[in-house]
Amino acid sequence: MCRWTPSVAHLSSAGCPLPLSSAASLCLACFTLLLVTAGTATGACPPGVGHEPLQVLASGINCSWTLERHTRSYNHLEGDVRLRRLYSANKFFLCIDKTGKVDGTRRKNFADSLMEIRSVSVGVVAIKSVSTGLYLAMSKKGTLFGSVKYNPSCKFKERIEENGYNTYASLRWKHGGRQMFVSLNGRGKPRRGHKARRRHPSTHFLPMLPS
Repeated sequence: MCRWTPSVAHLSSAGCPLPLSSAASLCLACFTLLLVTAGTATGACPPGVGHEPLQVLASGINCSWTLERHTRSYNHLEGDVRLRRLYSANKFFLCIDKTGKVDGTRRKNFADSLMEIRSVSVGVVAIKSVSTGLYLAMSKKGTLFGSVKYNPSCKFKERIEENGYNTYASLRWKHGGRQMFVSLNGRGKPRRGHKARRRHPSTHFLPMLPS
């Protein structure tokens, strides 16, 4: 084994002379290795190494960009269904009877109050009575009713308020630029959407699991 000395012209150690041509070749090889190492350190792949993961692994070279984990886009899960009873801050359960009348009831296990809340897009839901099969809908004038067919008037923007209750505003209709909300007054009767406000207790509903 030869020990390196500072002399370039006569690299020797323990009587092992190294010709100048060999020293120059060795320097060239070291310089090439240095370039390859620098390229790998910056995340680039050396020439001749493809971008396929198997090819990179087979080469034994760590190309950082090929192993980089890309950010995933988690889209809203459309079609997600929840069975809930919408319990208002005024202590009424929202219900839709077979005639399409929307009302409030204090009966906890009333069949017409069990709702199927289905996500139709980001933050937008459709609400349907399980027993009657009618969809909660709002007219242009802000009146709530049960619709046999699902249509744009059946879409509501669902929002969780600061107090933990949800509000449901018509996606299709507004009144004077203001949102119109699903609302039950102190007697359990539906209020016109334009008379309800987001912060009013009559518009606040707690989705409760069926017992």
